[in-house]
Amino acid sequence: MAWFKKVRKPIESPADKSRVPEGLWVKCPSCAGIIYNKDLAASLSVCTKCGHHFRLTAAERLKSLFDGAWQEFDSGLMSTDPLTFTDTKAYRQRLEASIASTGLKDAVITATGQIDGITTVVAAMEYGFIGGSMGVVVGEKITRAIERAIAGRLPVVIVSSSGGARMMEGALSLMQMAKISAALARLDRARLPYISLLTDPTTGGVTASFAMLGDVNIAEPKALIGFAGPRVIEQTIRQKLPEGFQRSEFLLEHGMLDVVVDRRELKPVIARVLRFGGAGRRKAAEPEMAAAGAQPALTEPPA
Repeated sequence: MAWFKKVRKPIESPADKSRVPEGLWVKCPSCAGIIYNKDLAASLSVCTKCGHHFRLTAAERLKSLFDGAWQEFDSGLMSTDPLTFTDTKAYRQRLEASIASTGLKDAVITATGQIDGITTVVAAMEYGFIGGSMGVVVGEKITRAIERAIAGRLPVVIVSSSGGARMMEGALSLMQMAKISAALARLDRARLPYISLLTDPTTGGVTASFAMLGDVNIAEPKALIGFAGPRVIEQTIRQKLPEGFQRSEFLLEHGMLDVVVDRRELKPVIARVLRFGGAGRRKAAEPEMAAAGAQPALTEPPA
């Protein structure tokens, strides 16, 4: 009977020609708009329709701030798993997975480069590395960056994007809060400016220490900033939190931040603040003073 039946074959579609390449379009989680990937990159990963700020990697952050190439420091530092910690997975396995996925040894990149012609030390945190958590290596790298800035008479910018202190290193991670804060106190005594840039999310021990210690605290729009998360707070106080609680606009309104700036305007704003703090004038003034036989003086900020 098979001789009298026509076997119907499914129509074969030219898959290679009709299929849209993956990663060509991005859906905005805020407005659900579809954005061409190259257009999103051109706008520094900010939605061109609603202004939603996508998260940036540490390397992308440095690229958006520096004029060109930068010099990275202490890139070889990595955790030794001091507590041999294990929860649902061994800490060492988490480290190996994060190193493989991000290409970094830990959750921060420290580098020196120029922001609108001003040589600046920048530390950018990487949220993709165990939630940007702060362990011994993060604390050591940021502290070294601050000390390098003091020695070179340079300003400091720290870009925070973190879930807080790294629980897998226990009290050792909590010590980094005081360690970095003490280094920033020395930077302050040296009359060198420090700008803290808070991005989504900035929580836990990072918020409780260096993220809120800037001479100027700048945040990106709608960034989640706080110590404990909103869900934890609601469960603790058993009350509904206000709309927009712990978002950057809410914190600006309540005096916790100095300014909220769109990412596309961040670089000129940071450069303006650095110049206001005297960062662009110090080295130009020193040779004249040395020729006159005087010791280089620190530039006092305007009253």
